[in-house]
Amino acid sequence: MSFSAYIICATPRSGSTLLCDLLTASGIAGRPNSYFRSQDISYWAGLWGVDDPTTDFDPTFNLAYLAAMKRAGLAGTGIFGLRLMWQAVSDTEKRLNAAFGKTADVATLLELAFGPTLFIHLSRRDKDAQAVSLVRAEQTGLWHVATDGSERERTTPPHAPFFNAVQINRSRDRLITDDENWSSFFDQRGFEPLRIFYEDLADKPQATLAGVLSSLGRDANISSTINPSTAKMADHTSFLWKQRIS
Repeated sequence: MSFSAYIICATPRSGSTLLCDLLTASGIAGRPNSYFRSQDISYWAGLWGVDDPTTDFDPTFNLAYLAAMKRAGLAGTGIFGLRLMWQAVSDTEKRLNAAFGKTADVATLLELAFGPTLFIHLSRRDKDAQAVSLVRAEQTGLWHVATDGSERERTTPPHAPFFNAVQINRSRDRLITDDENWSSFFDQRGFEPLRIFYEDLADKPQATLAGVLSSLGRDANISSTINPSTAKMADHTSFLWKQRIS
């Protein structure tokens, strides 16, 4: 099957930034990002010159936003890339229904918007480690670092992390539920997504990229020329926290 788009269906701290970076760096598979993340809608709209909406689900705004999103996500490569967290699915459905003037299922709307779509289910086997990573990012404000050790994404001024078993367990339960919701999403619609695990992506990023490019009908050989720009953040503190909740 020939695809004109792909959607990385993920949960926080599952390696989605690393995968987005690799696909963007390939130069042949769009520029995936979290274009439907509610907290970022205003940022993207301003960047793309889309006029402010009269309401959250203003049809005129959402149609114009969708058009601008497609240009950004295509990045001149002929294939559109999108990252979508489970928490954004409901809002995405509302925005697309507003744009198209329909009342339809989000899967139908996504293919209407972007054409034949490859769904990529990005998950993490070790949910304890994922929860620890998420809590540390939330506490410290530091979400990503570059391979040279410099900060790539920070959302708050620096704060020292502190062990909180309740917070970690709550995050783990939410991550498990979100991942299960993605599985149900595919099962209920008869989709067979391309399945990728964080552990494999982190261990063999170029091989993982090659698999995605091949599934999209793109030249997988280019993956050997792409190096990760995002580094792992787990350290001895992460290990100790995980041991304390295991």
